[in-house]
Amino acid sequence: MGIRNAAKALIIRDEQILLNKCRHTLGEGLWGLTTGEEYYDLPGGGQELYETIEEAVVRECLEETGHVVTVERLAAVYEEITMDTDFRTGRFAAYAHKIHFAFVCTIAEENAAAERVIDFDVEDAVWIDLVDIDKIKILPKLINDNLRRVLQSDVTLFLGSEHV
Repeated sequence: MGIRNAAKALIIRDEQILLNKCRHTLGEGLWGLTTGEEYYDLPGGGQELYETIEEAVVRECLEETGHVVTVERLAAVYEEITMDTDFRTGRFAAYAHKIHFAFVCTIAEENAAAERVIDFDVEDAVWIDLVDIDKIKILPKLINDNLRRVLQSDVTLFLGSEHV
């Protein structure tokens, strides 16, 4: 097992952010969630072999949201290491240690994908008012706790590492 790079998008439009609305299905306690609990995640996902991290965020956004995005800049980097033994050794072992690269992106073309590819736990891509982001749970916790700071910064931030 190696470390997986995850390319994530911060897409803001009309004082709203585009997030994946998710429902936890992987068992009690993982990420501090109970089964069936709602949470949100930035659109994006794993970088594939021979794909640049920017190509990964564009591809993942198209798959998950249906939108073609333009990458503006790298906004934040953060690390997530899963401590759960079952997760580390089970079918999700490749996801147990991730480095997240969050990019500020804009929508270049809406609804460009004929069909979306939805990951486990994801229900839909939804626009959330920025004034409401403190009222919802966004995972990983490092992005949840620092999202406003990331959105207000003009420089790339390292948010740290967390064991979950």
